[in-house]
Amino acid sequence: MRAMTDYDDRVLDSPQASSVLAALYGPGELASARYRYKSLLQGLCTLASLEEHPKQAGEKAGIRCFTAPGRTELGGNHTDHNRGKILAAAIHLDAVAFVLPRADKRVLFRSTGYPDVQIDLSDLSPRPGEQGSTEALLRGVAGELAAQGLAVGGFTACADSTVFAGSGLSSSAAMEVLFATIFDHLYGEGTRSALDLAKIGQKAENTYFGKPSGLMDQTACAYGGAVLIDFEDEQEPKVTPIHLDMESFGVRLCVLHTQGTHADLTSAYAAIPQEMKAVARFFGKSVLRELDEETLLAHTNAIRKRVGDRGFLRALHFFHENQRVDAMQKALESAAALFGTARSAALREYLRLVNESGDSSWKLVQNLYNPENPQDQELPLALTLTRAFFETPGKPKPPLWACRVHGGGFAGTIQAYIPLEDLDSYKTLMESVFGPGALSPLNIRYRGAAELVFDGLYRSNF
Repeated sequence: MRAMTDYDDRVLDSPQASSVLAALYGPGELASARYRYKSLLQGLCTLASLEEHPKQAGEKAGIRCFTAPGRTELGGNHTDHNRGKILAAAIHLDAVAFVLPRADKRVLFRSTGYPDVQIDLSDLSPRPGEQGSTEALLRGVAGELAAQGLAVGGFTACADSTVFAGSGLSSSAAMEVLFATIFDHLYGEGTRSALDLAKIGQKAENTYFGKPSGLMDQTACAYGGAVLIDFEDEQEPKVTPIHLDMESFGVRLCVLHTQGTHADLTSAYAAIPQEMKAVARFFGKSVLRELDEETLLAHTNAIRKRVGDRGFLRALHFFHENQRVDAMQKALESAAALFGTARSAALREYLRLVNESGDSSWKLVQNLYNPENPQDQELPLALTLTRAFFETPGKPKPPLWACRVHGGGFAGTIQAYIPLEDLDSYKTLMESVFGPGALSPLNIRYRGAAELVFDGLYRSNF
């Protein structure tokens, strides 16, 4: 039996491991992915040896590897909380953990760049003092699974996340879904659906973490690929896979980090669903999905008096954006099925709708800067510079580009579709304003939350 510190990480050099990593991150990222995974594997072996890890016996003992991706919102800005429709996609930025199950109820979780987290799963009740912490998410996910009858146990893990916190790419949702996947595979049969894992993560975030989030982020992280999520039945949302391959058209999907802070934005975020639902209550309904645009417009003045102009505009955005998501889905399906100029025309229509969605968020939702701090307007600046880059007088306008606010808004990131031939010059311009590393090109990841199987590693007992 090998000592854990002597574990041979050459398993990650195997053709099978190369195939797995290339599928997750792209062939161009294979070397960096392999280095990252080897570092985590060796880190786990060292941690478990130093800590005198209490080994679990049996078939499921031994080192395991798990991953959950971040996500990017493609359309449907601020519609999920009123049972609307969302377009989203999993991305190559992800949370990864090498894990050893334990014979006790403790979890020791080490993540790159963060203090170690240690909790005892003997007590799974919510703790107010843990709200907003990784401890809360771990305890919450374990608590939700235990409530479903799963006999959860402990584990030791070394993890790393490339999903930047505060980027709008759902770093917390990726971690929640990662924890749910780990517990489900270590102590269950690993058969829970992507939607089941998403619901567990959402409940942990709501009840233990203390954030009243919807289900969109966790669902996109759990499923993988590009999906349309229809929340008409918010307990059982309908998830439809969609083909999205921008690079075959010579376009790269990116997010630009404007370096704005999300601090003190809770009230600004909360006001959007509150005002939309206040409009719904005007008609005796709970959410806007139960109404239609015609009814809204017929009562414009009465709504303005009761809710205010901004509430009316935000409600109008909901109806337009819900229709836009359907049109975006249709355009992408057409682009996947057609050829030649018809295919390019379908993609141009999709990108036109992306820009239209961004305009609606800017003008109607009004979520591009903090209303309490109006002198800082990084998101409008980033969008204006992007549009100027492509619409400079005298410069040929490329047919395929778009930009919009990304995620909740008010601060953080914009999303941009950039022609490959313009990517370097766009990066140079935007990073001269927002700093080195501000632009992050994204790859769509077609595998959602999962256990990764490597020959010679999976369920090995040293």
